[in-house]
Amino acid sequence: MDERTRLRLDVSYDGTDFSGWAAQPTRRTVAGVLVETLDLVLGAGTATGLTVAGRTDAGVHATGQVCHLDLPTEVWREHDGRLLRRLARLLPPDVRVRAMTEVPADFDARFSATFRRYEYRVTDAPWGAEPLRRKDTLAWPRPLDLAALNAAAAGLVGEHDFAAYCRRKENATTLREVTRLDWRRDPDGILVATVQADAFCQNMVRSLVGAMLVAGDGRRPVAWPAGLLTQRERSSEVTVAPAHGLALVEVGYPADPSEYARRAVLTRRLRVPVAEG
Repeated sequence: MDERTRLRLDVSYDGTDFSGWAAQPTRRTVAGVLVETLDLVLGAGTATGLTVAGRTDAGVHATGQVCHLDLPTEVWREHDGRLLRRLARLLPPDVRVRAMTEVPADFDARFSATFRRYEYRVTDAPWGAEPLRRKDTLAWPRPLDLAALNAAAAGLVGEHDFAAYCRRKENATTLREVTRLDWRRDPDGILVATVQADAFCQNMVRSLVGAMLVAGDGRRPVAWPAGLLTQRERSSEVTVAPAHGLALVEVGYPADPSEYARRAVLTRRLRVPVAEG
């Protein structure tokens, strides 16, 4: 068997015109565009095993997405040093591969990850979102109180069953540990939610944001989002925030590469799906 080399790819994309990450036969997706371009540069089927850290949904952006793939070592040696620039020339402008790094064969972009961190941008300015940021910032029609948003967020931190906030999948757990959830208001007035967890179930982040926003504008008590954690089915009261405000900004991995395999084994044992919130 030919020797193969595993590569980590750091990827950014504007999700506006993508139907999410995962390849779909009749839709434009990030994975589909990446594979198409790699096939064009290296030959069809040369790059194999494309695996992503978090499969973002349609319209969701990324500045810190991570994936891995395998190349024949001979091909990698031939193209190392110029493959990044070749991809830059051929990829569409709404997706960029920022780095390609050789990693151990037991690195797994999905299962070796220790956390995923998302940010959600909202403006409550009466005039709405700035035109140049309209594709990554939600315009909220009511004033938002930063203290109320953070009070609502505080009750959601920790390990909980987030069934009320998740689209349930058969035989999949909705138990998650949220290690960070807070809001800030930047100097330009934009409110940014930071959400970090070991993994997320589908629609979880946007559902959490949707619940916190109605607490932040005073239509619900600040304790209401945390109160939903007692439910064991998806709550019909929670509105999923629009996709375009959300971006995957960082995926964490063990600092010691020798820990990649151990982390992957642990994650597989827990069987926690890793999808966009």
